[in-house]
This record gives sequence, structure tokens and C-alpha cells, in this order.
Amino acid sequence: MGTTTSWVTGREHDSSFAAPSGLMGRLAGRVMLWTNRQRDLLPLLDIRPGEHVLEVGYGPGALLRLLSRTGAGRVAGVDPSPEMRALAVRKAPGTEPGLGTADRTHQQDAAFDCVVSVNNVAIWPELEPGLRELHRVTKPGGRLVIAWHGGDAPSRLARGLRLPDKVLATLESALRERFDDVTRHELPSLTAFVARRAPA
Repeated sequence: MGTTTSWVTGREHDSSFAAPSGLMGRLAGRVMLWTNRQRDLLPLLDIRPGEHVLEVGYGPGALLRLLSRTGAGRVAGVDPSPEMRALAVRKAPGTEPGLGTADRTHQQDAAFDCVVSVNNVAIWPELEPGLRELHRVTKPGGRLVIAWHGGDAPSRLARGLRLPDKVLATLESALRERFDDVTRHELPSLTAFVARRAPA
């Protein structure tokens, strides 16, 4: 288990989901596989054949596996947990799960047509450095999709994890400062923002 600070609360918290490690981390990975409904996100991501995609905080690799079946030319990911990387390597063969964080992806400038973060933005230590980094690795004309528990038909678990409107407004405002077109979408179990970078 790791200790992290959330930009949402400003407090340190211990969570096997924030920084999975050891036995509890592996169990947290299994819970993520069972509870995250990431398939609902695929139409919003709108991956086109040959596009390069980066997932931030891929956990056990469920979305990486789905992305690898979209016809994308490259599917990469960053996650701070070696345990999650080991799971993702097995779960999503043919993808590139690496170690990193939202604010340190270790990827090249403008490398990805689509960057996606699901159910981890609220546990980033700081919002601005993460958005700055994800803007950097998104191609001109590309898009960033950030989603968190919520939506218009959430499970009981997702209802308990919803972010307050004030926090969602802060996230949307921060996205608008860096990207040119930002829209909010209510999926069955996720509240998602799509932020598009202006074409070159």
C-alpha cells in the first residue's frame, strides 16, 4: 500500500487503489477488473485505425486490452505500480504498459492522438502538472479524455465515489485553460470530459 496526496482533498491517504503494491495491491487490481465498466467509454474515445493511444493509470490492464482491439496503431500506458504493470502485461498482450504518472509519462512530445485517464484523476497529487504533461504528449488535433465514477446510472459503489460539483467544475476549468474544446458527458457509470487540442 502506498501513501499519496490527493489534489481534491489536499490530504495524504493510504490506498491500495492509489498506489497498488504487495498482496493488497494485487487484490485491488482484481477489484478494479470486476467493478470498472470501461467498455462504456469506447464510443466516446472514438479510436480510429492506426491512431496512437496512451492510457494513464491503466491498473490491471482491462482498458488496455479493449483498446488493443480497436485497430489502434499503438497502445501504450503509464502507471506507478510495478504490480499493476505485471498484471497488465499478462492481461493486454501487444500493448506497452510502462511505469510513470500523469505528470511524468516519459513519452515524447505530441506522440498520441488520444490520451485517456479513467478513475484516477482525483488521486493525482496535483492537477495542473498532470494536465500540463498530458497536453504535451497529445498531438495537435488530438484529444484527452478524463473520466471518473459517476454518470447517469451509476452502481452503488460509483455513487459513493462521485466527485462534488465544485471539484468537477475545477477540473473542467483547468482543462479549458489548456485545451480548445472541452465537453462533459454522462455515461452510465462515468462522468467524462473530452478535451481537444487545437490542430497545428
